[in-house]
Amino acid sequence: MDKIILTDCDGVLLDWEWAFRIWMQERRYKIKPNGHYSYYIDDHFENLSQEESKKMVRTFNESAAIGFLPALRDATYYVKRLFEEHGYKFHLITSLSKDKNSQRLREMNIKKTFGASTFEKFIFLDTGADKKEALSFYKGSKLFWIEDKPENADVGHDLGLSSILIEHGHNMNHQCSYPIVKNWKEIYNLIIQGENYE
Repeated sequence: MDKIILTDCDGVLLDWEWAFRIWMQERRYKIKPNGHYSYYIDDHFENLSQEESKKMVRTFNESAAIGFLPALRDATYYVKRLFEEHGYKFHLITSLSKDKNSQRLREMNIKKTFGASTFEKFIFLDTGADKKEALSFYKGSKLFWIEDKPENADVGHDLGLSSILIEHGHNMNHQCSYPIVKNWKEIYNLIIQGENYE
């Protein structure tokens, strides 16, 4: 089997939510208590409609800020170990934007954070886009697929990938037959043990 790991970016490798919240607060939006328990951004802020939230997410994703997101939790350490010590290469599948400058900034951010050669493929989808078509290329491969959005993890599982869901407030109650983990240390251990989940 190819030593390839498929991974989402925001909420998996990079702490998009933290950076977005700061960016929104700079624009005078107030955070709702317990908003982070919802996947939907309009639930995170006061006086923010669903339509406006989609516009703000796209604006943020196409801003210079997208090139400077910090790593999520312990991602840098364990992604580098998987690459340097175990020979895994990563394919990034991200619903960022179709904007070419945003894509360049994301690629720059990923290479700076995780190493210039760790990611051999970048697949960019439009903001909030479904990942079924992109994942279909890997159908039946049993490759590990790391996500934080339950619907995308489910799609990967249904396509014969070994989905792993990174736990956040918005997904911690998701019912699934594949692992839900708290950090990259747990992912690292699952991968090194060679556990593929059906």
